[in-house]
Amino acid sequence: MAALVLVLIISIGGLLWVSSQAARAKFGWGFVLPTSEFAWNPVTENFQAWPFIYGTLLTSLTALVFAVPVSLGVAIFLAELSPAWLRNPVSWMIELLAAIPSVIYGLWGIYVFLPAVVRPIGVFLGALGSVPFVQIFFEGPMPESGSSLLAASIVLAIMITPTISAITRDVFLAISADQREASLALGATRSETILRVLVPYGGSGILGAIVLGLGRALGETMAVTMVIGNSMLGSYSMLQPGYSMASVVASQFLEATEELHVTALIEVGLVLFCITLLLNIFARWLVSRIDRKNAVTAGA
Repeated sequence: MAALVLVLIISIGGLLWVSSQAARAKFGWGFVLPTSEFAWNPVTENFQAWPFIYGTLLTSLTALVFAVPVSLGVAIFLAELSPAWLRNPVSWMIELLAAIPSVIYGLWGIYVFLPAVVRPIGVFLGALGSVPFVQIFFEGPMPESGSSLLAASIVLAIMITPTISAITRDVFLAISADQREASLALGATRSETILRVLVPYGGSGILGAIVLGLGRALGETMAVTMVIGNSMLGSYSMLQPGYSMASVVASQFLEATEELHVTALIEVGLVLFCITLLLNIFARWLVSRIDRKNAVTAGA
């Protein structure tokens, strides 16, 4: 069964590689390389994946910036500070949030979150459009609907927070009580014990939780498609509509009729597959380094 997992991964990658042959033959590496202009025009058969790569990476990493501090705080509260009578109900609610279908998040985002939260935040961030070095990310007014890369980022942050919180909480609960008692016996306060002992000791598990959250953010389709705007304006601004790799495949694949258009969308899927695979390999390498560091520290 373990070997079957490897066979399945190789089969998926091989299918995407073979099915995207026509697009790779025509566009080569230029399909994924950054350029000054965003190009995706089915009429002229000019396709480039960089706009979608940028949209995917920007929304996913921004979602992590929002989600990780909140998730870490929630996990610390539930594992170390919460009274026993409150821990289980709050934990159940967090796990329930992780089980909500993404289409529900998308509908809630369109009718509630975008007009009530994202639009005011977009107006506030619009003031940064004149600040050097960061103005490229905050140029232009946000659409009245609120659909934008920023909206997708915040909705993704809400979606991945329960996953990161639940796993990080379990990591803290799995740490032996001896670690806490030894730190407190040496005169450390509770906050010092949490930040200087428990967080570093559980670093590999926390990193694993973050990677799982990032993996969901990279591949999330329905919720992102509903709030990102699905429009390519040739802008790097978070306040403008855009696409992610998953959303462009979901929104255009059924309408694609020309062979080159279909193979270009399949190649976008191949790029997303490779990014996700490389990310997980890099994450496993980081986790193994943290584990070795903790083992050396414990031995010393």
